[in-house]
Amino acid sequence: MKQSNLFYKTRKEAPNDADSINASYLVRAGFVHKHMAGVYAFLPLGFKVLKKIENIIREEMNKIDGQEILMNVLQPKKLWDETGRWNEMADIFYRLANDKDKQLGLAPTHEEEVTDIVRKNVASYKDLPLALYQIQTKFRNEARAKSGLLRGREFLMKDLYSFSPDEEGLNSYYERVKAAYFKIYERLGLDAKLVEASGGVFSKYSHEFQALIPSGEDEIFYCDKCDFAQNKEIAETKAGDKCPRCQEGIVLTANGTEVGNIFKLMTKFSTTMEACYTDKNGAKKPILMGCYGIGLTRCLASIAETKYDSTNDRMVWPKEIAPFYAHLISLGQNNEAENIYNDLQNKGIETLYDDRDINAGQKFAEADLIGCPLRIIISKKTLAENSVELTDLSTFKTDLIKLSDLSGAIQDE
Repeated sequence: MKQSNLFYKTRKEAPNDADSINASYLVRAGFVHKHMAGVYAFLPLGFKVLKKIENIIREEMNKIDGQEILMNVLQPKKLWDETGRWNEMADIFYRLANDKDKQLGLAPTHEEEVTDIVRKNVASYKDLPLALYQIQTKFRNEARAKSGLLRGREFLMKDLYSFSPDEEGLNSYYERVKAAYFKIYERLGLDAKLVEASGGVFSKYSHEFQALIPSGEDEIFYCDKCDFAQNKEIAETKAGDKCPRCQEGIVLTANGTEVGNIFKLMTKFSTTMEACYTDKNGAKKPILMGCYGIGLTRCLASIAETKYDSTNDRMVWPKEIAPFYAHLISLGQNNEAENIYNDLQNKGIETLYDDRDINAGQKFAEADLIGCPLRIIISKKTLAENSVELTDLSTFKTDLIKLSDLSGAIQDE
């Protein structure tokens, strides 16, 4: 992509209503546009990052035998009345009426619909186990939409639902999802811990994946030697205590932001909604369910919170999700830069080429905000040595690379 054609606009100053690092950075760098509290549009740069997060999640869900579907956001009241959650979740439910005065809702979550789908399509133990997931927009009437994309009213989420014939199968799949989630967060560049927590309106207990972020809204307690971690809301320990699990480590505390949530629904929905199967002996039994969510927009915001360097006004996106892998900056050498750009494109190296006729300071300032992992600078000085400067922004290592070796050097990064 040539930067002269890219639809974006950077700002020097943070928006007046920005209440977090991610809200300030993502708007200033031209990744998102804020329409109102908790509602953001994704512009080309932000959308590219969001789609890459989505693709990583999709890859890992497919590896654990998840089958992708797409459910409805618009749902009838009668479906939610079966579980009693039409009234239970009234505070966060956006509601409307159709032309026949039947009440409808914009789904804040999809347990009811997926259970309805499965109960009408699963009859026998031979149809199980089953895992269905979607990547879909959710709507929740947050009383205090805040912290940019971390707590929104409209947001993108991946939710996976597992259906098992017995508790052994549910527990086994639950562990597979845990492992997949850790892979996802590693690929996203997030330091995430598995934390015991309350299930809120969805279930009694759950596990949260908390990204450790200094500005995080949650406080967690965790062991410095084992995998013990609890959210403050259920913790019975404090910083400095001996770990209650391993009895060797010391409990530490940190701020975190929830980027994923998993919990065993057991028969909570299948019993209420009569989602059953017939076992080998012909007995009718309720299906055991699990629910596994990841907030894509929360992940993106959390990455921005951790990777943006406010001191130097600089961002470096993790390589797998950066809007572009390389940023080619021409300092008055567009003829040679054009050849480099075409070569990189032909070799499948996703490159943003700053071909604009503006001063070097402005180019570098915007490049710092956009945050591509690799930066290529071509100037009169580098061309004198038939080379370019190649900088890995994650390490700030800069090398002078011959033009003929550039694509190979990038592919080796």
